[in-house]
Amino acid sequence: QVQLVESGGGLVPAGGSLRLSCAASGSIFSINAMGWYRQAPGKQRELVATIFSSGSTNYADSVKGRFTISRDNAKNTAHLQMSGLKPEDTAVYYCRVNLVWNGPTYWSQGTQVTVSS
Repeated sequence: QVQLVESGGGLVPAGGSLRLSCAASGSIFSINAMGWYRQAPGKQRELVATIFSSGSTNYADSVKGRFTISRDNAKNTAHLQMSGLKPEDTAVYYCRVNLVWNGPTYWSQGTQVTVSS
């Protein structure tokens, strides 16, 4: 029903910035939640940021003040602006979408973010 196309990953030096984008398509009337999780090798997948239809946001403590999530409802697209990147931000970042509260979860295939020292 829903397909996600994610872009924006890459290699940057510490202190640099990247902007991730995630565009949803398919049978969509509205989107309740869009966000990102990330997973580093040998670690659990963790929440990075989520934005809800109300505009409310939720951030991991480790990224507060550095990352900003936004959404363009007309384009069914979310953006994650990442600034002041640190080596510990290195991970595969997965876009996550729910059309309705407690509805099915859709995932992108992920994009690699690597932050060098």
